[in-house]
Amino acid sequence: MSADPVPDDLWERIAPLLPARPARRHRYPGRLPVSDRVALAGIVYVLRKGVAWRDVPIQIVGCSGVTAWRRLRDWTEAGVWPRLHEVLLAELREAGLLDMDDAAIDGSHVRALKRGDHVGPSPVDRGKPGSKHHLIVDRHGTPLAVALTGGNRHDVTQLLPLLDAIPPIRGLRGRPRRRPRRLLADRGYDYDKYRRILRRRGITPRIARRGVAHGSGLGKTRWVVERTFAWLHQFKRLRIRYEICADLHQGLLQLACSIICLRRLRTSF
Repeated sequence: MSADPVPDDLWERIAPLLPARPARRHRYPGRLPVSDRVALAGIVYVLRKGVAWRDVPIQIVGCSGVTAWRRLRDWTEAGVWPRLHEVLLAELREAGLLDMDDAAIDGSHVRALKRGDHVGPSPVDRGKPGSKHHLIVDRHGTPLAVALTGGNRHDVTQLLPLLDAIPPIRGLRGRPRRRPRRLLADRGYDYDKYRRILRRRGITPRIARRGVAHGSGLGKTRWVVERTFAWLHQFKRLRIRYEICADLHQGLLQLACSIICLRRLRTSF
């Protein structure tokens, strides 16, 4: 018997975003295609368990791993995952659960077992191939945007791209919210050039200084981004990068961020 790991609230939000499937032929229609919900169950199963696509148990999930992978590919190309994330961020803002006055940014290394885009020698893993997850979160640790780069990319190179990747967050009357008031970061982002750019954008930089003794007090607020990385890496498929195609790993990252946002919504009910 198949078990459906896709909760109703997740399915209700993602179903309207999925691209329409082509109509079946009247003559020689072939086998009935696997439903989108079952395919999503396969994607979520791999994301949570970290198993290879070929090892997805059909008797539990209801479809093969190849079918789930193909839907992941198609939905990634259709831009489903960033739209899902944007929908959930708007719901959080409407519920008063999003606090963008303070945002925190950081990066985290993961090993990459296969070559592909956004793979590079990791400086923290003896030069072995790796990738980097870059994340910006609100005051509560809610993921606002996530990015994937090679393991040799410096954190500061993704500061502005991550800010630009924050979607226009609706949910309240007036103009959508796109930027925080203050941005907290560790010493890896300590460059006066970027401080000036942030101020021109109306963002107050709160970045630890290199060469200064610890005790700035920023850790009292900035720790939430480390906790969110811990949440992300509870999804076993994200602990090590297996996907050759960077956009598929990015899609899994965005799906995980959406699930984290949904958990926060559930706790408010």
